[in-house]
Amino acid sequence: MVYRLYVEKKPGFDHEARALLEELRSFLGIRSLKSLRVLNRYDVENIDEEIYRRAVQGVFSEPQLDVVYDELPKNADHTLAAEYLPGQFDQRADSAAQCIQLMAQCERPTVRTATVYLMNGDLTAEELDKIRHHVINPVERREASLARVDSLKTEYALPETVPTLEGFTRMDDEALFGLIRTYALAMDRADIAFCRDYFRSVDRDPTLTELRMLDTYWSDHCRHTTFLTELTDVQFEDEDVRQAYEHYLAMRREIGRTKPVTLMDLATIGAKVLTKRGQLTDLDESEEINACTIKITVQVDGEAQDWLLLFKNETHNHPTEIEPFGGAATCIGGAIRDPLSGRSYVYQAMRVTGAADPTQPVEKTLPNKLPQRRLVTTAAAGYSSYGNQIGLATGLVEEIYHPGYAAKRMEIGAVIAAAPAQNVRREVPAPGDVVVLLGGRTGRDGCGGATGSSKSHTAESLTACGAEVQKGNAPEERKLQRLFRNEKAARMIKRCNDFGAGGVSVAIGELADGLEIDLNRVPRKYDGLDGTELAISESQERMAVVLAPEDVEAFMALAAEENIEATTVAKVTAEPRLVMHWNGRNIVDISREFLNSNGAPKFAQANVQKPTMVGKKQTEVGFEERIKTLVGELNQCSQRGLAERFDSTNGACSLLMPFGGRRQLTPVQTMASRIPVQGTESETASVMAYGFDPTLSEVSPFRGSYLAVVHSIAKLVAAGADADNVHLTFQEYFERMTAEPETWGKPLGALLGALEAQIDYRAAAIGGKDSMSGSFEKLHVPPTLVSFAVGVCPADAVRSNEFKTAGHKVGLIAPEYRANGLPDPESQRVVFANVRDGLRSGRFCAAYAIGAGGMASAAFRMAVGNGFGFRFADDAQDVFETKTGAFLVEYASDEGEAVGEVTEQRVFAQGDSAVSMDELEAIWQNTLESVFPVEVEKTYAQPKTYNYNTETRVRPAAKIARPRVLIPVFPGTNCEYDTERAFVEAGADAEILVVRNLTAAAVAESVDAFAKKLENSQIVFIPGGFSGGDEPDGSGKFITAFFRNPRISDRIHELLSSRDGLIGGICNGFQALIKLGLVPYGEIRAAEDCEATLTFNDIGRHQSRLVRTRVASNRSPWLMYTQPGEVYTCPISHGEGRFIASDELVARLARNGQIATQYCDNDGRPTMDLRFNPNGSVDAIEGITSPDGRVFGKMGHSERVGYRYPLYVNVDGQYDNRMFKAAVDYFTK
Repeated sequence: MVYRLYVEKKPGFDHEARALLEELRSFLGIRSLKSLRVLNRYDVENIDEEIYRRAVQGVFSEPQLDVVYDELPKNADHTLAAEYLPGQFDQRADSAAQCIQLMAQCERPTVRTATVYLMNGDLTAEELDKIRHHVINPVERREASLARVDSLKTEYALPETVPTLEGFTRMDDEALFGLIRTYALAMDRADIAFCRDYFRSVDRDPTLTELRMLDTYWSDHCRHTTFLTELTDVQFEDEDVRQAYEHYLAMRREIGRTKPVTLMDLATIGAKVLTKRGQLTDLDESEEINACTIKITVQVDGEAQDWLLLFKNETHNHPTEIEPFGGAATCIGGAIRDPLSGRSYVYQAMRVTGAADPTQPVEKTLPNKLPQRRLVTTAAAGYSSYGNQIGLATGLVEEIYHPGYAAKRMEIGAVIAAAPAQNVRREVPAPGDVVVLLGGRTGRDGCGGATGSSKSHTAESLTACGAEVQKGNAPEERKLQRLFRNEKAARMIKRCNDFGAGGVSVAIGELADGLEIDLNRVPRKYDGLDGTELAISESQERMAVVLAPEDVEAFMALAAEENIEATTVAKVTAEPRLVMHWNGRNIVDISREFLNSNGAPKFAQANVQKPTMVGKKQTEVGFEERIKTLVGELNQCSQRGLAERFDSTNGACSLLMPFGGRRQLTPVQTMASRIPVQGTESETASVMAYGFDPTLSEVSPFRGSYLAVVHSIAKLVAAGADADNVHLTFQEYFERMTAEPETWGKPLGALLGALEAQIDYRAAAIGGKDSMSGSFEKLHVPPTLVSFAVGVCPADAVRSNEFKTAGHKVGLIAPEYRANGLPDPESQRVVFANVRDGLRSGRFCAAYAIGAGGMASAAFRMAVGNGFGFRFADDAQDVFETKTGAFLVEYASDEGEAVGEVTEQRVFAQGDSAVSMDELEAIWQNTLESVFPVEVEKTYAQPKTYNYNTETRVRPAAKIARPRVLIPVFPGTNCEYDTERAFVEAGADAEILVVRNLTAAAVAESVDAFAKKLENSQIVFIPGGFSGGDEPDGSGKFITAFFRNPRISDRIHELLSSRDGLIGGICNGFQALIKLGLVPYGEIRAAEDCEATLTFNDIGRHQSRLVRTRVASNRSPWLMYTQPGEVYTCPISHGEGRFIASDELVARLARNGQIATQYCDNDGRPTMDLRFNPNGSVDAIEGITSPDGRVFGKMGHSERVGYRYPLYVNVDGQYDNRMFKAAVDYFTK
């Protein structure tokens, strides 16, 4: 039987419906739409009725927030339903099924979801069609039937074989070209002819699997075929570029280079030359290439340890263009997997994207393209959803706007990772070694992704790309992170590859020269996949590891402990061939030599043109008008509404918040983090910055790329890092190359500029990613080379950009510039050293690397963070001019020549011209407010100020020298390491227990293990995260389903009532506690008996920033070291943190001292101002307790603090509220 229900948010909580209604009315202009309701539809099969009834209130809905219907409401003028395409991953349905399994300890039921839109209004057929196209992206979803179904079982045709392309070896060139069109292959005529000749030589025709696998293996995405094209004739119209090319040829002679001249050679030769000169000595080199890797020394507890630092940039331009949520999510997922496959822990990310103007009306959208506003918002939601779920701190988020990115969006994720050197074993696989596939299962999602991303596109081609987009499952990848952080598991891995482009054929196919792969052993999401699909599917969250046969059993056991599916799928062979078996037949059998040929040789000519002036010359205007225009430009305005949806503090290592100063408004130029060391804190930091300005590169790719490198290094220096030990990785993104030499001249010029900069500043590009398909018909992306600069420095050397003190003088430190506008290298290096030394010695309080907008932009941004003004000296010149390589510095004392002064008066001025900073800030923050809002239109009552002070609290009956803390980890938990560290620092023994749910038996075992460990624990702490991805449509349901198990709930009540134990929860943990009833009641109750809950933030999106919280009551043992009225700064990162309760319940909590903490402003007053109260919680309540205080839940991440060394150095505050120390001392003192 199939059960069906509909769930709708109650009025006041229906954020999605209200936001969509506003978007359809204002953005699409459908004013005739009067009302809109959004319902989630669930169909459930293979479930007992009693379990289903329990799940209705405990899984599918929340009584405080939702209305449940058995039948679809009938009072709508128009009804539309949408569902995922078959084979697409549906996290809501998957999480619902897992929740039910956890709750009932049964086999997982089958769940299918749809979204139903009920609309009222006199809508025309054309308007309905516009709405349909707006809410249904055909790449991932389709219109769903409203009819009930008898079964959810999908009957799949079970394929038995894959076709052999009969007659392939006899085909002429035209017939081969017909195959390219028939199968939509990315290879060209020369490649397919090359294939024909190979199969002629082995006297057989290929299977379709072999042809598709070769198309994937040789795609530009996988094998960089454009970058490996030989440049046979190079011409220059620009003398600077010609001289750089001659310099490049001299470098080739210096290192004895004989391979052809290619873009790849240009991209990689810098590192080779610097290595030969002895200027690159810390590169970690091996046959296994996972990510850029350098050897570093990390200071840990006074000991110098050998570590590896890994970093990587990844793009998903094509997938994000056609399906922005999934494309952007798997962009960061793919970026993480590369260094993760190197057995490192990925801890910080940067997101740099390119888009056209998102404020333009929908009518200006190109045919068959998504509107830019929808692209930018949905991509941001996808990337942040994945990064936030997996527990990755995103330290810097910036979007670059240029009309050319309407051709194809740019979506870059750059990540940093680290591992103790002793954890990483790299060995050449030996015959007999075993390949184990870890993680997710295989489906049709992502089939053809590598080849799809290697193509340029037209209006027609975009309609057929649905299967090319992978679907991300962040909780699954989090499990892999945990496994690879385990030294025992990491040390067993000889070699590892992640599943990205090309799937099995590439991820496993690259591990060794000789391989036999059994495709029948590859775990499948569903039946019906043929051998070709199993070979090339790019389904995400999978890893392939090579193990010695004697290590397989132990490794599989470790994977099982982490709730990871692991399967042996291949073995290493002595013969250098790639062989794949499926259904008793070899469907792939190709020599390694042919496979590694990368297809037919490619040749091209290049012509580098003279610099081209673009745009209109700026009309002369006065200072006031110019600064107003500047701060409102798309590439200058505030992007806080975009950046604050990305978690920036997970891992408790971030040294810089994305926005600094007391007001958290000065955008940082660099992300910085302590190297994460499990269980303690390091004294060593990694830093990363990027450089790129499309307006400079559009004029001259050569100069733009040189300056991109300079600017990326300069940003590191402005953060206190050293320019003498910087490593680079590049992102190249250009239009599709054609037979026209001018198209090839753009990347050639850009790479020559970047190469000159590498040599000038002795900073090697040791990695990169090229994407050479940025074209849509006749529109092209701007020539793009983004330089990512990475460094390592003492953590206490990191400095922030915001002005510190009114009255301080501000100076310009600039290099000498050559005639071509580029900085003189010797002069630039002196400037870098001067700024670094000034910051570290304290002579400079702050520095800012000047870029577009010149000193004016830099001064404005530095001033807003702490609410200052700025006055330029009367004789300061060219204050709006771009001066790449120059710095604006705040002097600690009156020294040097000043170009201006930080002022207490909030004006931005020069001479007689002055503009109010309030006016400028309003312009600055309003430009993107309609796209990425930071304000919410809602009127709130003034919150009350609560104070409850006591010296009398509950105490345990017996003292315990070292209390034990049990920390459960559910699929989606991501704060367990921070929580463990907090308790260890406080003096407890902390144990992490992974709840396993791959099977019903595993669930039962987890329940037994948790209950048994709970008997010997004094504290249970539920850490933050996104259990089950905060699905189905609400947070904490995974956890509540587990805790409602009678055996667990009985032990919890015993802990509290008989053993004087403590329970705590932060963020996702607080959401679980309140939905269980443990707060405010101190016991687990039925969902319908819980009066309070936490729901979606009023702004309707995730919020991540620092907030100030005041102590309202110290009745709880958790807060015994605090006093009412004390204020603590605390990181928050949540989408569902709004506390709601009736006035009666709030009054009852207040009388009993259960309102523990409140959000407050800079003066310590409780507030509903969104800048301080990020979610709209009633009475600004941030945390509450049980009646006796033993159970404490709060939204703010009090575990994300530096106990030994400071974090968040660009925002002052008292961070440690000592709640973990108090909990431990409750038992010990």
